[in-house]
Amino acid sequence: MLGMLFNEKECKELDYVLRKELDEMLLDLSDQRLDANIRHAIASRYKTVFRMYARFAPQKELSKYARNGKFPQIKH
Repeated sequence: MLGMLFNEKECKELDYVLRKELDEMLLDLSDQRLDANIRHAIASRYKTVFRMYARFAPQKELSKYARNGKFPQIKH
């Protein structure tokens, strides 16, 4: 496990970057034109980024990015 210290400005920037990345991945996952293997890879990456975001996001913000049954879930 790694630890990192961020100042307030850096925390806000990380929050912004993770939210934008989650938004982009949700958009990609909703694109039916993408191959199933690509969608699977995106879903796996989404899970990782979501967990990173969940470490410091407020519950209200986190619920906006929680995936539902609309997209195939990854089982590990």
